[in-house]
Amino acid sequence: MSRDIILPDSSRGAYDAFHFAPGVRVGDLVVLSGQIGTTASGQIPKDAAEEFRNAWNAVGAVLNAAGLNFDAIVEYTTFHVGLREHLATFMKVRDEFIQEPWPAWTAIGVSELAVPGARVEIRVMAKRGASLRGDT
Repeated sequence: MSRDIILPDSSRGAYDAFHFAPGVRVGDLVVLSGQIGTTASGQIPKDAAEEFRNAWNAVGAVLNAAGLNFDAIVEYTTFHVGLREHLATFMKVRDEFIQEPWPAWTAIGVSELAVPGARVEIRVMAKRGASLRGDT
């Protein structure tokens, strides 16, 4: 089975510098690497909600480049620095992007992420044709 790299223009720098694909498609399955909520200039926002929104927007850019949307998500894993401190804010922002029927989710507390100061990284698995709403 062939493997296709999903590479939005916004991810080209990380792809070249760190040698990982933002997303990989194998058949109908699309696996996204972890997305962090930096600004366009690569900084972590001071506001946690803005960072979380940026991370979900980064997820959306990779999904869009794969021809999918948020409804195609079947599972996601989130890695949090300060999990309990920021979980309610994260969930509120998440609900701006994902609605019922809810995908599977695992939230993991960690001591640090690859970008200093980052509070969250979102890893996603999506599947073409997985939407129960019928729009992917």
